[in-house]
Amino acid sequence: MSYHAIVIGSSAGGLHALKTIITGLDASFNIPVMIVQHMSPQSDNFMSRYLNQLSHLQIKEADEKEPIRQKHVYIAPPNFHLLIEEDKTLSLTVDEKVNYARPSIDVLFESAAYAYGKNLIGIVLTGANSDGSAGLKKIQEAGGLAIIQQPQTAEVSIMPQSAFDACPQAIVLSLEEIASFLNRLNNDTQSVAQPTST
Repeated sequence: MSYHAIVIGSSAGGLHALKTIITGLDASFNIPVMIVQHMSPQSDNFMSRYLNQLSHLQIKEADEKEPIRQKHVYIAPPNFHLLIEEDKTLSLTVDEKVNYARPSIDVLFESAAYAYGKNLIGIVLTGANSDGSAGLKKIQEAGGLAIIQQPQTAEVSIMPQSAFDACPQAIVLSLEEIASFLNRLNNDTQSVAQPTST
């Protein structure tokens, strides 16, 4: 299977979880990543600046109508929902909160499932509510791959446990295992993309 995008949702404890995964991705990692981390509306762009210093990849806050590019990680800005359009550009809205959150994980996941279908990977990490469960289920229903952080290893287990209850067929991994697994999928995707020599 060839994967064209990854969406990640995290809440309480998310900075550590995201740091573990993002810094574990290889320099050759090509699949673009979109992230919703629940944060205060008054937050600055500390998370994207901090992770960008530690990663091989380009990490930035998402901009309206920005094209999605390989080797990039896009983080939803505070107080904006992040969506993926059919033309594979990013969109920001200030629509009503979903699951008491803006940005909402479900909003990103559901738009991504529609845009990418079976070529999408969805990941739910640590958090204290059920945001992401419905969206991860949509990703699975569209044929995409669902991954959940092992609840007992999460800083706050409610969100990954809720996602598992909604998607019991999902792959359940520790943080360290998630990065290694994604590297393998990236290598497989690149192999599929390479033209065969004649």
